[in-house]
Amino acid sequence: MTLQKRIEILVQLGQYMQKNSEDWQQVKQNAYLHNGWFLPEFIDLSINNIVRQFLQREALQNWISQYPGLTREPTSARLVGIVMAGNIPLVGFHDFLCVFISGHRSLIKPSSKDDVLIKHLAGKMIEWEPELDKYIAFAELLKNCDAYIATGSNSTAGHFEYYFGRFPHIIRRNRTSVAVLTGNESKEELEQLADDIYLYFGMGCRNITKIYVPQDYDFESLINIFKKYDYLADHHKYKNNYDYNLALHLLNHNYYMSNASLLLIEADSLFSPVSQLNYEIYDNIETVKDELNHNNDVQCVVGNGFIPFGRAQRPSLTDYADGVDTMQWLATLR
Repeated sequence: MTLQKRIEILVQLGQYMQKNSEDWQQVKQNAYLHNGWFLPEFIDLSINNIVRQFLQREALQNWISQYPGLTREPTSARLVGIVMAGNIPLVGFHDFLCVFISGHRSLIKPSSKDDVLIKHLAGKMIEWEPELDKYIAFAELLKNCDAYIATGSNSTAGHFEYYFGRFPHIIRRNRTSVAVLTGNESKEELEQLADDIYLYFGMGCRNITKIYVPQDYDFESLINIFKKYDYLADHHKYKNNYDYNLALHLLNHNYYMSNASLLLIEADSLFSPVSQLNYEIYDNIETVKDELNHNNDVQCVVGNGFIPFGRAQRPSLTDYADGVDTMQWLATLR
């Protein structure tokens, strides 16, 4: 199958997702019923970004043109095993897209939390082009692959290293994102920051889990703006996390600030549990920038001079997880 044919199929897939037919609506509803964290609005948010950022003809052509080694057909398509995460809807789609458009074959182990959507979309592609059943498959155990892409936590990364380490591989660990505030942000920018924090219940690696603020920062205004997401407190899974973390801070006599949907805690850690946002007060913003630039746990930084507010959850084709260029890596397998 030629590169142009693969691009045509991906464009067709984007059109299918955007058309929102009855069967696609039912699949999305099934994904929500399967995983209560996948609110319909969050499923649609992920899908819309994939359609707009990933599955446009011009974007795909410009992207693949950056890799001369991938513009010709592979002499021998390799089998790439993909272990997908399940923290946000279709979080593993980009890896699947990279393998598919590079001309390699994929054997996918989706997360049990997010297998409904990806299996349906792959099935649609095979329905349109039956030849693809040789290029796209699913399995519970990934064996006899030529290379592996595995996404998980720091603890599972050790297992991935053990099983896949002797093969070409990309193994991803825990990452998170932060925001650097100056105190001069507009109301609109802070509302967009709220999106970066709350969307997907804060579970994605591009979600903001910590903010850096200057001395004497006005937290009251920030907390009031965050009230736009107070409705998440009605979600029982999220509320259980909120109540649990609040109880811990009360028992430990920790100082905290809060609204109905978020706990704001001063802490050194970049990572925070669901329903909590960590903060740190800085004296010198340049020192903060330097520290973040050298921190491998940081996926992206939001703020003036960084990624614009509200853009963290709208990655492009070239926003690779962990900063590892998946396409360049796939080119080495030929």
